[in-house]
Amino acid sequence: MVIGMSQEKLGEQMGLTFQQIQKYEKGTNRIGASRLYQLSKILDVPVQFFFEDAPFDVSGRDNEANGGFNESKTEAYLLDFLNSRDGLELNKAFVKITDPKVRKRVVELVRALSADIAIEATNLRAVATESAD
Repeated sequence: MVIGMSQEKLGEQMGLTFQQIQKYEKGTNRIGASRLYQLSKILDVPVQFFFEDAPFDVSGRDNEANGGFNESKTEAYLLDFLNSRDGLELNKAFVKITDPKVRKRVVELVRALSADIAIEATNLRAVATESAD
């Protein structure tokens, strides 16, 4: 219950039994595109939510080669994250924080954590380079 809805309630909204929902969840039965779309609307998530590990452009074509209105690599990376389960859960939790001061502190905390990770990665690269020499 990541989304907070029981299989029985979801089944009712889709016109299915909870056993059928279990079969979809376990991968026993395949789910068609129209059912997947219906599910995304009921759960209020983008269809990409169900393809967390798939590339953003599921057509198999390179976004950069398509031209037109495609996103830059940075925008695509951001959209990939926002459409992932982690991104969706983080956004849902963040918008529930009503105190602007607390929101600001959360952003500062995340920035500090990401800076620490970047420093650690730089240090590890330096150590790896030294040992290779």
